[in-house]
Amino acid sequence: MPKFLIEREIPNAGKLSPQDLQAVSQKSCSVLRSMGPAIQWVESYVTDNKVYCVYIAENEAAIRKHAEQGGFPANRISEIRTMIDPTTAEK
Repeated sequence: MPKFLIEREIPNAGKLSPQDLQAVSQKSCSVLRSMGPAIQWVESYVTDNKVYCVYIAENEAAIRKHAEQGGFPANRISEIRTMIDPTTAEK
């Protein structure tokens, strides 16, 4: 299945409390359970005003459905084509 990077604009995301982050995570997991195994949350990165999420899903429509049902923004969705890291530089 394809992997996606979702950019979510959330003002003051970096100031969310651990309890707020837990509540958002619980809501996301609840929606994911209802959608079945065709969509999976891998991880998220919280910055000052955005949250970047990595998901595995059948298509972009599934990502949008999850965002809509969870009440989360999905301002930009990009399919990840490949991954590189420092070992990519090695022969």
